[in-house]
Amino acid sequence: MRLPGQTAWLLLSFAVIALDQVSKRLVASHMNLYDTLYLLPVFNIALLHNTGAAFSFLAGASGWQRWVFVALALGITCVIAIWLARQPQATGRWQAAALALVAGGALGNAWDRLAHGYVIDFLQVHYAGWYFPAFNAADSAITIGAAMLILDGLFLHRSQSKA
Repeated sequence: MRLPGQTAWLLLSFAVIALDQVSKRLVASHMNLYDTLYLLPVFNIALLHNTGAAFSFLAGASGWQRWVFVALALGITCVIAIWLARQPQATGRWQAAALALVAGGALGNAWDRLAHGYVIDFLQVHYAGWYFPAFNAADSAITIGAAMLILDGLFLHRSQSKA
């Protein structure tokens, strides 16, 4: 059976979800909340729970944000899946990979919100007393996918249209 368009890229989304969930379970099963494992002078594993979105946006809200973020993740993923199904197989591989990363990351975090009411974050980068907000594999996939989409829009898409 041949999948329509670029939907085969959704296998990348499933790989992101699997990596995200396995890594979160591994950390959560070996650490207590707020425990920190110091690995490098600039990198820790620190188990944290985030009820908000990126950078703990809306973390202090009363709980409604959980459902908004789940609905947003599911909606974005549906749009991406439809787009990938309609995209011709011979074009847009970079963009399809980027969208698959975003979808996988969104679903990985949505899974946490549905199962726990929060997202498990554990990767922590810091330097000289400055700490970047903790994140996880799903967040990394979303960030990499978004960066790829920006690069595609700024550089790759134009060079393809000139050819």
